[in-house]
Amino acid sequence: MEAKYKRVLLKISGEALAGEKKTGIDENVTANVAEEIKKLVDMGVEVAIVVGGGNFWRGRTGGAMKRETADYIGMLATVMNAMALQDAIIAKGVDARVQTSITMREVAEPYIWRRALKELKDGSVVIFGAGIGEPHFSTDTAAALRAVNIDADIILLAKNVDAVYSADPALDSNAVKYDTLTMKDVIDQNLKVMDLTAATICMENNMAIQVFGLAEKDSMVRAVCGEKLGTLIK
Repeated sequence: MEAKYKRVLLKISGEALAGEKKTGIDENVTANVAEEIKKLVDMGVEVAIVVGGGNFWRGRTGGAMKRETADYIGMLATVMNAMALQDAIIAKGVDARVQTSITMREVAEPYIWRRALKELKDGSVVIFGAGIGEPHFSTDTAAALRAVNIDADIILLAKNVDAVYSADPALDSNAVKYDTLTMKDVIDQNLKVMDLTAATICMENNMAIQVFGLAEKDSMVRAVCGEKLGTLIK
C-alpha cells in the first residue's frame, strides 16, 4: 500500500485509549495504536499526535471549581496519555518524543515549533501534550493549531465511533452516516465533530479531516492510503 499523505496529525480521544474499561489506560489499546503508528512510519509517513484526556478527567462538572483549574487538570491528563503512548511506540522500535505546552522538563520537551519539525523529518513520532497550554481551549483546538503549525497534509481523527453521524448512533437508530462533508456543513449543522474554534481554524486553513473508528483493523493505514472509510471533511 502506498501512502497518500506525507505528514499527518493524528488526534486520539482519551476515551479511546481506555478501551472497554472506560477509564484509565488500556495497555492493549496503546500497544495496538503503537503498532499501527509503526506501520505508518515504516511507510515513510511523518506522524504527529495530539491526545485527549477524557479517560482521566472530563473537566468542570459544576460546583465551586473554577474553569481555569479544571482545564489545567485536563492538560495534565493529556500528558499522562502522551507519556503512555510514547512508551508504547518506543517499545515497537520507533523513536517518540513528547512535547508539552506547559513546561515539565523532567518528563517532556517544551513545545518548540522548529524542534517539532526537525524531529518529524528525522523520523520521530512527536506527541503534543497539555493542549495549547491555556484554559478555555480544547484538545480539538490544539490538534487544529498543531496541524497548521507543522503543515500537516490532513488531520486523522480517531474516535470511538466509525464516522460522523447526524445524531449519536448509540441513542438514535435513525442517525444518518456521512461519507463526506465540508467544514461549513460541520459548523452550520453543529455536528460536534470538534468544537467551533477548532473547526474554524481548519476551515480558514483548508485543513482536511478524516474521521474514523480507532478500533477498526488497520484504520490508520487505510486512512493514510486514501481508502474510503469513515467520513472525509474537506
